[in-house]
Amino acid sequence: MLQVSKLIPQGQGLARPLVQRAAQLVLDWDIRQKSRFDATTTDERHVGVFLPRGTVVRGGDVLLTQDGSLLRVVAAPQPVLRITACPDHPAQDQAFDLMRAAYHLGNRHVPIELRPDHLKIEPDHVLADMLRAMHLTVVEVREPFEPEGGAYGAQGAGHANHAHGHGHHHSHGHDHHHGHDHG
Repeated sequence: MLQVSKLIPQGQGLARPLVQRAAQLVLDWDIRQKSRFDATTTDERHVGVFLPRGTVVRGGDVLLTQDGSLLRVVAAPQPVLRITACPDHPAQDQAFDLMRAAYHLGNRHVPIELRPDHLKIEPDHVLADMLRAMHLTVVEVREPFEPEGGAYGAQGAGHANHAHGHGHHHSHGHDHHHGHDHG
């Protein structure tokens, strides 16, 4: 078994052609959130991954094996709930609807992937019912899942380490009634 003990986040510092030629490890979220696991690469090699405790492996990360070869991590498609705002709501309310859903899911400590136009969570019929009651559209799909790392953990999907200046404040009202059904 080939051993892996080093992770290069998003292949930083490696030549793009080198990373593109690397064998892949196609892993779902359940595996990628573990720091120790066994897997098989796309070129049929069996690897044992032994990373520091608490390490989360993201799609796009590169693993370095004991023999010096590279393995490109690919987030495997898996069942997830895709949550979108109701298209019948005014555009200014749709963003608030998603923000409100993210707030309620966060209060339940649910791993969540945040996107500008949708959210993703692992399938859960109780949460799906709650979200539908909030007038959101919830559909089960099969897609890669890259939940946020949390305020004190690693950065979430697609976020480089950078600072934001927040010298502005916004106030948004949310006062509308629903004359339609969200089955």
